[in-house]
Order: sequence, then C-alpha cells, then structure tokens
Amino acid sequence: MSDAKVKTMDMTSGSIPGLLIRFSLPLLAGNLFQQLYNTVDSIVVGNYVGKEALAAVGSTTCLINTLVGFFLGLSAGAGVVVSQYFGAHDIHNLRKTVHTMVAGTLILGVIFTILGIICSPYMLRLMATPDDVLDSATVYLRIYFEGVLALMIYNTGAGILRAVGDSKRPLYFLVVSSLVNVVLDLVFVLAFHWGVAGVAYATIISETVSAVMVLFVLMHTEECYQVKIKELEISGFILRRIVAIGLPAAIQQAVTSFSNVFVQAYINNFGSSCMAGWACYGKIDQFALLPMQSLSLAATTFAGQNYGAGNIKRAKHGIDKSLSLSASITVIPVILMFVFSKQLVSMFNRESDVLYYGTFFLRVSSPFYLLCCANQIYAGALRGLGDAAVPMTIMIGSFVVFRQIYLFIVTHITSSFYPVSVAYPVGWVVCSIIMALHYRRYMKRLTAEAR
Repeated sequence: MSDAKVKTMDMTSGSIPGLLIRFSLPLLAGNLFQQLYNTVDSIVVGNYVGKEALAAVGSTTCLINTLVGFFLGLSAGAGVVVSQYFGAHDIHNLRKTVHTMVAGTLILGVIFTILGIICSPYMLRLMATPDDVLDSATVYLRIYFEGVLALMIYNTGAGILRAVGDSKRPLYFLVVSSLVNVVLDLVFVLAFHWGVAGVAYATIISETVSAVMVLFVLMHTEECYQVKIKELEISGFILRRIVAIGLPAAIQQAVTSFSNVFVQAYINNFGSSCMAGWACYGKIDQFALLPMQSLSLAATTFAGQNYGAGNIKRAKHGIDKSLSLSASITVIPVILMFVFSKQLVSMFNRESDVLYYGTFFLRVSSPFYLLCCANQIYAGALRGLGDAAVPMTIMIGSFVVFRQIYLFIVTHITSSFYPVSVAYPVGWVVCSIIMALHYRRYMKRLTAEAR
C-alpha cells in the first residue's frame, strides 16, 4: 500500500471528529451531486415541458429505488466486508472481496436491466398512474433502466474506495458526471425538444461517464484494491459474508422502496397537481437527508474498521460523534425547508395547485427530519458492526408494515390527502425509537464480550 496514507483513511487511530468530518464532507458533496441527476431532470421538465412531465419523472422514483436499492444494500454489505478486512490488514481477502463485488455487479446489472425494462409499464399501472402521465413515465423509466448497469458499476467502485477511506475521488467523478447531466438535459430538452426522453438519455449518459472514471481508477491504481480482469471471479466464502451482511440491507431498501410504490399510488388518486407537488417534495426531501446519510456511511466505515481492529470502545465513540454531528448539521436544511418551502417548490413548477401541495408536504415533514438522524446513524453503525438483520427488520416494520397499516386505516376513514401527507413522518418516529433501543442493547453486549 505505497500511498495508502494519501488515498485511503485508516480510522483505527487519530481524532474521531476530525476523521468523521474529513470522510463525510466529500461524501456529502458527492451525494449532493448524485441527487442532482433526477433533480435537474425534474426542474427542466417541470419548467419547460409541464406539470404532467414533472409528475411522470417524479412518479418513477420509487420504482427505480426498488431495484437499485436492492443492489445498493448488497453493495453496502460488501463495503462493510472490505472495511473490516482493510482494518484488519487482511489484503488477500480484501482483494477477493473487491473482485467478487465487481463480478457480481456485472451479473446483477444485466438482470436488473432486463427486469426494469420489462416490468416498467406493469408497475406504473399498479400505482394507478393517471392516463395523462402514464406514457411519459413509461418512456422515462424504460430508458433509465437501459443505463442502470452504469449506475451500479459506479456505486460498486465508489463503495470500494469509500470502504478504504477514500471518499474524495467518488466526489470528483460525480461532479464531472453531474455537470455533463445538466448540459445534456438543457441540450436534449431545449434544443432537440426530446421532452421526458431527453432527460432520461442525459441521465444514463452522465452515469456512464462516472462508471468509466471509477473503473479506470480501480484498474490502474497500485493499491491493494486494484481490479484485474483475470482475477474477476465470485468467491463462495466472500459471497456468503457479503450476503450475510448485505442481504438484510438489500431487502430492507428494496421492500421500503417498493412500499413507497403504494404510497405513490395513494398520492396518484389526488391527480397530477398533487403528484407534481409530491414530486417536488420528494426531490427536496432527498437533499435534506444527505447530511445524515453521509454520516451514516461514515459511521459504517468507522465502526467496521474499528470492529475489525478489535476496538469496540473507539467504535462506540465514533458512532456517538456521528449522531451529534448529524443532528447539528440537519438543523440547517430543516429550517430552510420550513421557511422557504414555497420558493423551493417554485424552482420546479409555478402553477398554484402544485405550489400548494408541495409547500404543504414540506412544512408538515420538515420538523421530523431530526428524528431520522437516529435511525440512519444507528442502522449504518450496526451494519458496520456486522448486525444487519435487526436494523432491516426494524426499518421494514416501521417504513413498510406500520406505514401501510396507517395509510389503509386513514384512507378508509377520510378521503382527505392531509392524513396521507404525514405517512412518512409517523414511520420515522416509530423507527427511530425502536432503532435507538436496539442499538443500546447491542452495544452493551459487544462491550461486555470485549472485556
């Protein structure tokens, strides 16, 4: 590892807040640029095509996240395995993990591409997508899945780099690809008049750019995580470790995203204006979640490396710091979302009905984001410590089972959209309480075992 001190980050020693901040800032910026993909798509179509196009792009998000979320959960599990081997300085198994990840990504990418293209129209109908939105949504979704392999390759490569403490280069790749996306969105929509198809093509082209860059780095580095074509194979032992840690997270993300299909179906019943307002809220919501999600990934890597090094006490200190940093930073977007909700929604569309719905959704949800910090940080930390099954169960129980029961009950009591608008916050509250209780019990057990 000739220049590991420069390009990787060993979190088993040094200032805990400093390490978390140094790791999280480029990760936060990278996630920010990654969110710009669909956000810019929505801004362009909402302002230059119409609210129906905005509703079409927005309504596909939960479907995209269902398949992609499953893969990202597996990828997160693989990242934990990499970080643990890196912390233990087990280079042989680290390399086997990296090559298993890349080989598995290529196989899953082909499968997800086929599934996405075939299933798109059926899923949109299941969501009760209105006729004035259905055709455009189908076009966007099918084109998006034509390029989903590139998205998966990038996230696999970025996950490898982050697991060894390098969160900077994934950021650089996202900056470049996001700028490509913005330029192509404007060219394809304003100059070529391709509408929804134009922003979809812009997205998959820009994702391909990021995939090529991350593959180039992995194949040309001299570090221990270098990817070599001749070494690509799936190790049964490594795959079992990845699945043991990553499958619960994969199932949790996929099931949660799939449950959002039904939330979207409830929203679709209120028409295209409500759908467009919900789409605006959804795009802004993703930005508010970025600080806690970035620190959650930092907590996963920190906990994984220190657990691999056998230092449970330090792992716990890092998790506590991650939570306090997350809450402190999340206050800023919460205030901005509540105070400037109308102005934020107007970036996407200025029709009065869309502004009303979008502003309402933002103001109702924004105060509850601080509670999300607990479930995000603790879930990430627990995965880094090797406990993935219980966080999965808690999140599925809160975000899927509880939320669907809640929606079923309130929609049979009233036809108003107001109770539907708080479906997300009530799930967050339940999840955060249960996750915090489980984390404390789990850490007590690990601490006792370490004595």
